Amino acid sequence: MQQIDLNSDMGEGFGRWSLGDDETMLETVTSANVACGFHAGDPETMTRVVAAAAARGVSIGAHVAYRDLAGFGRRYVDATEAELVGDVVYQIGALQGIARSVGAEVGYVKAHGALYNTIAGDEVHARAVVTAITRYDPTLVVVGLAGSPFLDRARAAGLATVAEAFADRAYTPDGALLSRREPGAVLHDPEQVAGRMVELVRTGTVEAVDGTRVPVRAESLCVHSDSPGAVAMAKAVRAALERAGIDVRPFLADGPVRADAAPAG
Repeated sequence: MQQIDLNSDMGEGFGRWSLGDDETMLETVTSANVACGFHAGDPETMTRVVAAAAARGVSIGAHVAYRDLAGFGRRYVDATEAELVGDVVYQIGALQGIARSVGAEVGYVKAHGALYNTIAGDEVHARAVVTAITRYDPTLVVVGLAGSPFLDRARAAGLATVAEAFADRAYTPDGALLSRREPGAVLHDPEQVAGRMVELVRTGTVEAVDGTRVPVRAESLCVHSDSPGAVAMAKAVRAALERAGIDVRPFLADGPVRADAAPAG
């Protein structure tokens, strides 16, 4: 039976401001990427989301970002390599401390927003993120864009990796995510998205914006929780996958992902 992980970005409120329906989303997804305070999130929010995820058997990941709270982490920050190493270590450590305080554990790391897109191709910032993870805990799994050089770099450093595709984002013909500045970059039709994800898992390809099919071999699918109708989107994707006989489960369900596993991207 084919299997796939379904993840979502969570804990992205801040103080009195809430964003996304974390509690309901946790009933559908299998892995939670929890904001660590640099693009969103605060200690109380982090604690609540981590505890709720652990209670539901949902895997917990540190969703690290550039230091860009005002821009929700979607703006590039020209940090030095040393600065970025420190920032990523700081964020992982903050979430791991909170997780352990409620009897949970952080099992993986995924970059957010502009940092995620930058490290897919930028050597310096990609190296900084890999260095930070290996220094903090080399047993943590790294989630990154399927087919990106970043995953190759992480594997070369001895880190276990999981290739990711995005359910609610459009793809360019070269397999990259269409910029959010472009019309049609974010998909909103739950049934359309669900069908795309079933095909992606079955065939290892996804339809690009020009109608061509591009290879995207993924072990995890992401549904953004901050977009309108996110919960309905996630539910539609999961239901379609299960109807197709695809097992939806955390990629950490069977223990740590092996660092020497065959590349998935």
